[in-house]
Amino acid sequence: MSDVVNAPTVVSAATLGEIREVFEEGGPLSRGLKGYRPRAQQIELAEAISRAIQERGTLVAEAGTGTGKTFAYLVPVLMYGGKVLVSTGTKTLQDQLFARDLPAVRGALGLPVTTALLKGRSNYLCHYHLERTLGDGRLGSRAEVAQLRKIELFARQTRSGDKAELADVPENAEIWHRVTSTRDNCLGSECPSFRECFVMQARKRALDADVVVVNHALFLADLALKDEGITDLLPAADTVVFDEAHQLPAAATRFLGESVSSHQLLDFARDATVAGLSHARESADWVALGQAVEQAARELRLSCAAVEKMPGQRSTFDMLPSRQDFGAAVQGVIDAVHTLGRILAAVGERHPDLDLAAKRGPALIACLARWTEAHAAPATQEQAGLDQESAWPEPPAPKDDGWVRWVETGASHIRLHTAPLSVAQAFSQYRPAGQAWILTSATLSVREDFSHFTRQLGLYEATTGRWESPFDYAVNGRLFVPHGIPAPQDPRFTEGFVEVLLPLLEASQGSALVLCTTLRAVDRVAELLDAAFRERGWDWPLFKQGDRSRRELLERFRASRHGVLVGSASFWEGIDVPGDALTLVAIDKLPFAPPDDPVLDARIRACKERGGNPFFEYQLPEAAIALKQGAGRLIRTETDWGVLMVADRRLVEKPYGKLLWRGLPPFTRTRNVEDVEAFYAERAGAQQAA
Repeated sequence: MSDVVNAPTVVSAATLGEIREVFEEGGPLSRGLKGYRPRAQQIELAEAISRAIQERGTLVAEAGTGTGKTFAYLVPVLMYGGKVLVSTGTKTLQDQLFARDLPAVRGALGLPVTTALLKGRSNYLCHYHLERTLGDGRLGSRAEVAQLRKIELFARQTRSGDKAELADVPENAEIWHRVTSTRDNCLGSECPSFRECFVMQARKRALDADVVVVNHALFLADLALKDEGITDLLPAADTVVFDEAHQLPAAATRFLGESVSSHQLLDFARDATVAGLSHARESADWVALGQAVEQAARELRLSCAAVEKMPGQRSTFDMLPSRQDFGAAVQGVIDAVHTLGRILAAVGERHPDLDLAAKRGPALIACLARWTEAHAAPATQEQAGLDQESAWPEPPAPKDDGWVRWVETGASHIRLHTAPLSVAQAFSQYRPAGQAWILTSATLSVREDFSHFTRQLGLYEATTGRWESPFDYAVNGRLFVPHGIPAPQDPRFTEGFVEVLLPLLEASQGSALVLCTTLRAVDRVAELLDAAFRERGWDWPLFKQGDRSRRELLERFRASRHGVLVGSASFWEGIDVPGDALTLVAIDKLPFAPPDDPVLDARIRACKERGGNPFFEYQLPEAAIALKQGAGRLIRTETDWGVLMVADRRLVEKPYGKLLWRGLPPFTRTRNVEDVEAFYAERAGAQQAA
């Protein structure tokens, strides 16, 4: 049932009647879609979405697994018409929605609706950069040479240029960086391949279509560009639907901040050197200028060597081990970029490549300049390392105290981040008047309270509603919190976790997803399981995050019998493995955000300063939503069944644990392993009898 609060005036019975008829037995969906069955929760959700669309309001809708939320929003948005943006949390769901769900509903309704798929520019092959890479001849390996040949052939055959269509080259392959464009290196209308540009063609289709499927990253990038006065990335819309809306606060924090990395600096140096040698060879020693930027970037990386030994290999600006050395290194990069950039600007009129490279310098300097003082960017060009004769624009205005800055290091890179402590104002302020917003997910509330989610996004006037899953969790599932396991902070915890897990794996015959809260735990749990499998003679496939791509691991896990998959953060959501391939989800610890998260740390400090309780305002709600996401991997269809094991005894022994387990699906609860083994035996017997 729905528990919508602050509901707007009900629309006409005829309008809601038409929506209801679509979902009911004998309606267009049941006639046009194989296997469709009416669900009361889905019909109520669709009616609430219809109200929000007609009233041009905001609906925050939590729809439990199996509610059918995708059809519940597609039917109203298609029937009401107007321009619609549907934004998803992942490109995988974006592709599924565009290729499968949207055509199915459109076909069942028989509506002449045009649709388009739009992704960020890095997803589309660039003709210009492909030609440059083919002529460059400098590739890192034979594998990249082979991948480039496949991309060259793909360029002649594809209509969309979407790299997701070329399965033979992984989407995360380094070669894609060479043959796609960025906002920094796109020539725009001056590109010789402008008319054939896949990005521009995709945007044109989006402008012409009735329904455009995007993702949160693109939507938020558009929001960030609006802040800079750029408004041509996404088309205007009457209605925006955010699917997987629980991801929006974290995504908005990333995209409404900014970062500059050593990779960007090296790319700038490389592109500037190539452009200079190609179009203004006699004007400067381009190799030396580029090498100066590269050397400065390396020195910046060395100035943060101590950060590698800090938790998470990151440090807030305030906690940097050697602030003086770091500041000098930042200024060295600014000076090197400025020197190269000024010479590029002087010869920029000779070729678009030179002009484009020149324009990248001020943006890099503006980002770097935020790190030269304790608070923000410099106010003048001289302070930023720019003289008054430079034709470059002045750096942006300083950030206020509502921002956090941190440094992150890797094996061969450094990245400087800034992020807002709150995204509420930025997220909500660019919403056009009269635009309807629908935000939906299976995990938006904490104990039926939406305030944590709505407060983060500034949606203070939103209508909220919950629609429970139609699944019978009490019959088909068990929540198991074992007795006697070491406390989560005990050094013996991981060994104790695996020890308790083994009899469950024996009872379930594998078919398990093991979710850990850290990558270190993933490695250790997989190591212990591997040894236990060999000792017991179990030949079940054991998959570990990091061994292969996420997509390949999931494909192999789904196809395997008795497989066990051990993963961390990215496997807590977006995993759909229905049937007997997954009958056990085992979670090691409650998913509290790590203490080394610089944004969380800054928010906690800010909360304390204003007299709040950060544990109950931030940490507990975030953990509750993450735990619900992990638990949601277990039962995906009405016939699914299984056990959710949470090995962290705080779930039942701490007072706040009740807030967490009450937010989970209503599984039958137990702390006895014998109950779990009996449950598996009962299910096995029922299957044999069938």
